[in-house]
Amino acid sequence: MNMNTADILSLDSVLMQCEGNIASDMDGEKVMLNVKNGKYYNLGEVGGEIWTALASPVTAGRVVEIIQESFEVPEEIARQDVFAFLRSLLNEELASIVSRP
Repeated sequence: MNMNTADILSLDSVLMQCEGNIASDMDGEKVMLNVKNGKYYNLGEVGGEIWTALASPVTAGRVVEIIQESFEVPEEIARQDVFAFLRSLLNEELASIVSRP
């Protein structure tokens, strides 16, 4: 994977879940198993919302809006949290950028 993928993330980047992950809800938080690497991830409540949003291609900007609305946080906070989480997903190859602006 190109290590710069997460660095070029913008609000207009379109992302989507990568295949090979099994996610389920546990006590209101989403947990996921990556079948390829055998790792478990606790996505938490916010991460679970982000993961659900990535089920079909979606812009990072739309994901920020979803988190802002769902958790009633300022846009700046939502953007920081979403971008940090998306970078983690990209670095772990759990999500991919399917198109760029």
